Amino acid sequence: MIFTVRRIRETQYARRGAVNIAYQVVGQGPHDLVLVGPWLSNIEVRWDIPEWEYLYDRFAAFSRFISFDKYGMGLSDPAPPDSLPSLEEWADDVQTVMDAVDSKRATLLGIADGGLMALLFAATHPERMRSLVLLNAAARVSWAPDYPIGMPLERQEAILASVDHAWGRAQVVSLINPQADQAMREAWARQVRLAASPGMGRAIFRMLFALDVRSVLASVRVPTLVLTTFSPVLPREHSQYLADHIPGARLVELSGSIPQPTMSDMDALADTIEEFVSGTRTAANIDRMVMTVLFTDLVDSTRRLAEVGDRQWKEILDLHDRLAQQQIAVYRGSLIERTGDGLLATFDGPARAIRCALGIRDAIRGLGMEICAGLHIGEVERRDERLAGLAVHIAARVVGLAGPGEVLVTRTVRDIVAGSGFVFKDRGSHPLKGLPDEWQVFSVEGE
Repeated sequence: MIFTVRRIRETQYARRGAVNIAYQVVGQGPHDLVLVGPWLSNIEVRWDIPEWEYLYDRFAAFSRFISFDKYGMGLSDPAPPDSLPSLEEWADDVQTVMDAVDSKRATLLGIADGGLMALLFAATHPERMRSLVLLNAAARVSWAPDYPIGMPLERQEAILASVDHAWGRAQVVSLINPQADQAMREAWARQVRLAASPGMGRAIFRMLFALDVRSVLASVRVPTLVLTTFSPVLPREHSQYLADHIPGARLVELSGSIPQPTMSDMDALADTIEEFVSGTRTAANIDRMVMTVLFTDLVDSTRRLAEVGDRQWKEILDLHDRLAQQQIAVYRGSLIERTGDGLLATFDGPARAIRCALGIRDAIRGLGMEICAGLHIGEVERRDERLAGLAVHIAARVVGLAGPGEVLVTRTVRDIVAGSGFVFKDRGSHPLKGLPDEWQVFSVEGE
């Protein structure tokens, strides 16, 4: 009798603050390939599916293949369903793992909903990107009047209902992937059980159905390959949308099925990705990137100046600046400039920017004063020490709509932080001076 011994892939841990992120590194190729897979993952269990084991070994033959479980999933630290990690926190997991393995620049492979993370990371951290591959991915999962290719509400509700009565069983896999045979359904059901609890599953599905990163697509400036195969959840139209809206992206349609693949399907997929990864030499333009822009302004500053006089007012402004800088540092932002009675700062994640705005507001209230704040996420351009770009102008206009103590964000910001726990109130659509159309804004009511 002949026994085969499986090669052991060592699981290691990287720390992001107090959070431990489980990751694996396989292969020693000249290029780093980072897998940003679907949220339902367990990096040890997924090797049990022969077709995917074969694909990952193919990747390891031409690259240093890096994979990980997102925070809250699989072997990484758990997260409570009522305090979900946000999309930007999940994007931070990419950077955490890359730092842990000393990967300066990499190709990201975003599969299915992992494409949301990969897109946000590529737009906000172009200096860490060599290229981007998206497989059966989407910028938005759900149907909307301006996105008719998305998943209808009734299909979403059916998936959510299945979580309650069939989580971790073959039935829930059949609903998501009706083409899977019994062996594949059982293999994926085991991964579902070992990836997340039913409570976390329901919470994550709801968050994914609310996310929308279409606004960052035009700012993805790295070489991008969009791949599509048969997918019952994210059909070809999603990939076509990505290819149409990411500058220079190339769309390749592969035969076969990823939900129910053959070894031949995996060979074709690996060959296409290997050719793209090995042949790409274009460097990213790190002077242009997606950032969250925050403007703040002191309310009634002219009246307070008249009340207290120049000298005391300067002391108040100095204290305001120190308190604001402390909050910006806590939330990993960059102070770009002081704008008279306010400031301009940028962040690589919108949730951190919102929390910083709330922190500055609360700190300034201790001085007996109020600020207002406006935020937008979009592409910016660094020109020496200054910042330019449409996102800067939009945020500057939004702060002008805010009342005392109010933090206003654009709909773009709200859509990207879906699932982060913030409570928003619709403040209507408004014309912004010098900008086309009307812009919907929301006030942050709490978290």
